Amino acid sequence: MKLKLAFLVGGVLPLFGLMLYGCGGQTSNATAQVAETNYFEIETPRGRMVIKLYDETPGHRDNFKKLVAEQFFDSTLFHRVMGGFMVQGGDPNSRDDNPRDDGAGGPGYTLPAEIRPGLYHKRGALAAARQGDRVNPNRESSGSQFYIIQGTIYPEEYLAQIEKQLKQMIPDSSFAFTDEVRRIYSTEGGYPTLDGMYTVFGELVEGFDVLDRIARLATTSGVGLRTMPPNRPLDPVWMVIRPLPDYQE
Repeated sequence: MKLKLAFLVGGVLPLFGLMLYGCGGQTSNATAQVAETNYFEIETPRGRMVIKLYDETPGHRDNFKKLVAEQFFDSTLFHRVMGGFMVQGGDPNSRDDNPRDDGAGGPGYTLPAEIRPGLYHKRGALAAARQGDRVNPNRESSGSQFYIIQGTIYPEEYLAQIEKQLKQMIPDSSFAFTDEVRRIYSTEGGYPTLDGMYTVFGELVEGFDVLDRIARLATTSGVGLRTMPPNRPLDPVWMVIRPLPDYQE
């Protein structure tokens, strides 16, 4: 059996590792709507979420807009979810009848990393999946696969431990959580073990209840279906992504 290389997230701390597994036409009107906004609706059978893309990560921003204009994401699935962590999708392979190839697909290219200080894995963060450091030392992002952080609350003593370990894994040894980031992780939650390691390129601005509903779905891992890919929702969660040119927070 031929194995496909999946997009990975993990290896920062043993307890917090994650494997993130990792097409339509367009009209001129849709392309224009996409170009003039950083806000996008993600429609799902569990409700609607709204995300905002960051201008600080223009490569990921513009690539996401391009894929939306092409309707690349439409009818793909959130194929891997982990309660207290994240929901992940964006793989075109999730449209086919073979769940075992979910996580290995994409548009045929990767993106240079845009890991920026101040953009971190708070609750609702939108970030790009990627292959692990051993095969991807430059930490380039998947061309399409993304995840949205549901996260959990981290006590201050855990944040100190995580910060120490991240300092050893990030070339810039001056890495540190700011007081504001510490406050958010310890009160609102997130997933700090990925900070400085993956590109965060947007955030959820509406639909946190929908994010929670998806993240808490029963999965193959939860019911012990070892013959199926891990953490796959038992009920398919498809998505359609549309631009929101008139959206205001």
